[in-house]
Parts: sequence; structure tokens; C-alpha cells
Amino acid sequence: MSGAGAAVVEPFDASGLRVAVVAASWHTVVMDGLIAGAQRALADHSVEAEVIRAPGTFELPVVAAALARQGYDAVVALGVVIRGGTPHFEYVCSAATDGLTRVAVDHAVAVGFGVLTCDTEEQALDRAGLEGSSEDKGYEATAAALATARVVAGLGSTWPER
Repeated sequence: MSGAGAAVVEPFDASGLRVAVVAASWHTVVMDGLIAGAQRALADHSVEAEVIRAPGTFELPVVAAALARQGYDAVVALGVVIRGGTPHFEYVCSAATDGLTRVAVDHAVAVGFGVLTCDTEEQALDRAGLEGSSEDKGYEATAAALATARVVAGLGSTWPER
């Protein structure tokens, strides 16, 4: 079952962190839910963040990298890819996952992975944090990014320079 065993991140004051949310533009209803979840998590952690829209999920890594270069402590990446009848799904999912991982590691910045990779639109809606959804992946990805940024900040000079 998806979501089983998810970590619980208790909200903390993250008001000192510089955070951006980058969100894909496809699947508007799902994306609106993910963004709303991210905004709830930001509010719970006393953080204000800019929301930047990317054309699609494939484009999330390059926007996240640009934000990391600008000195953000955390970047939350939100997107959704729904399986179709071609290999396109695998290519986009792989590129987004690999690209966002590379941003996090190359720039030593917390990256919240809020990219839904679903077989159906119904699965995406169920994870989007909408009324009736069983999960709120926008909130979860944001809370994880903030918690990771707090850990990275605590590492001080032992962490590689950005």
C-alpha cells in the first residue's frame, strides 16, 4: 500500500530557510492539489516560498538547478507523470528522478521529490492532497525538504561548498 510506513515530520520553525517550489504545469487539478499541500507544509513550518511553474515534469531538474545556484536552502519539485501507451513515461520519470537527484547532490541542496509517477489519473488524484485523497504528497515532499535542509545546515563546514 502506498504511503504505508511514511515518516512523520513534526513541523518546526524553518523561517530562516530560503525555499522555492517548482511545479510542473500538466494535469492542472493534480498540480493544484500538490501545490496546495506544499503551501500548507510551508505555513506549518513558518516559511514563505516562491512558487515557480515549469512547463512539465521533464523540465523540473533544470529549474531546480537554477534555483540551487541562486542559493536556496531547499527546492521542492512537484510534478505528475501518468503512464500512457508508449515508453515516454519511463523516459520522463527517469529523467526527472535522475536530474533532481543530481541537483541535490551536485549543489548540496535539499530537494523535495514530489513527483507522482502513476499508472492512472485516479492514482494521481488519490495522492494529490485533494479532498477525498488518501495521501498528500505535496505536503510530504515539502516537509521532507525542510527537514533535510535543517540537517544539511547542521552539518556546517563538513558539507561541500555550493
